[in-house]
Amino acid sequence: MNDGAPATPGWQFWAVAVIGLLWNSFGAYLYIMTRLGDPAMLAAAPTEMQDYIATMPVWASIGWALGIWGSFLGSVLMIVRSRRAVEAFLLSFVGALASFAAQAVAGVLEPAQPVVILAVIGFLWWFCRGAFAKGVLR
Repeated sequence: MNDGAPATPGWQFWAVAVIGLLWNSFGAYLYIMTRLGDPAMLAAAPTEMQDYIATMPVWASIGWALGIWGSFLGSVLMIVRSRRAVEAFLLSFVGALASFAAQAVAGVLEPAQPVVILAVIGFLWWFCRGAFAKGVLR
């Protein structure tokens, strides 16, 4: 940093922020369509997952919402260069863990899905921590 002025983000920051926003916008879209009970969205899921979605425990539903909306909010906060993006991605990670734990208990967890999603959230959290330390996020 230079005398308290925010650092200028490089192209890498903007690339990660925009790709993260696109990724998390898609997740938010899928969440909304699933929660609205879109027949085409539900038909694409296995019967076991459809049953799980219909009977999901409240704590799992809260975890799912925190996972999705925490990441979406984190991406928006990255775009506006807010340090709160770090906290949003951490909240998202915890929510996603809860959601995937519930799926594991119910026996509907697809192993590759949580690995990819948690890796992306973890990367975005780590990246934002570094951007905050460099003064890019204020």
